[in-house]
Amino acid sequence: MALLELDGLTRRFGGIIAVDDVTMRVKAGEVRAVIGPNGAGKSTLFNLITGVVKPTTGAVRFDGEELTGLPPQRICQRGISRTFQLTALFPEMTARENARLAAQARHGRRWQPYGGGSVFADAERLGDAALERLGLTHVAQRPAGLLSHGDQRLLEVAMALAQGPRLLLLDEPTQGLSVEETEQAVATLAALLADGSMTVLLVEHDMEVVFRLARMITVLHRGAVIADGAPDVVKADAEVQKAYLGGLA
Repeated sequence: MALLELDGLTRRFGGIIAVDDVTMRVKAGEVRAVIGPNGAGKSTLFNLITGVVKPTTGAVRFDGEELTGLPPQRICQRGISRTFQLTALFPEMTARENARLAAQARHGRRWQPYGGGSVFADAERLGDAALERLGLTHVAQRPAGLLSHGDQRLLEVAMALAQGPRLLLLDEPTQGLSVEETEQAVATLAALLADGSMTVLLVEHDMEVVFRLARMITVLHRGAVIADGAPDVVKADAEVQKAYLGGLA
């Protein structure tokens, strides 16, 4: 059984169909990229999965459980975490504090005023482990706003990872990075995913990044799926090639 199931997922904004009847299955341990031109519906798809917006029609199921219509915090607590196109950090807090708060946010007793010491300690442990996995231990005590842009993007991944997700959604993790920062970020992510224990949905415009990280690719165009399969199959698809000539990058 698939870990994530999307069935006929559609989202309309007035007369605009942002996501058009998308059906997708993501197996546990799969790294799948979702690609397409600007306006194809990729970020809206992520917003539907994570409850930021509700579908007009269709359903989202996670490990057999219906998620459609649940608020984002409850979806996160069920094991789905994400990053964003625009880096979402607390710039005046240290990298360690950012990671700890992210871990703490998933806990059911996260803001309990009394007896919450164990929650804090657990969150700190999970945050520190996530920073280590992303190679950020050396900047743990630095304010997040003073980190390089590359380290800020990795810190956001660490924050998502600190929540212990079963499904990780990465929304353009290399956006705005230099060539050198992109290479470092991709190498770090590749090492993170190497053992096949994580399930990932990746939105990314840099096709070299996509082909290095993803084992399956779904192509969106005007909100609809036009191709789905292994990278070699997708690259050879005539409709995908036509979409590329029309501006897919």
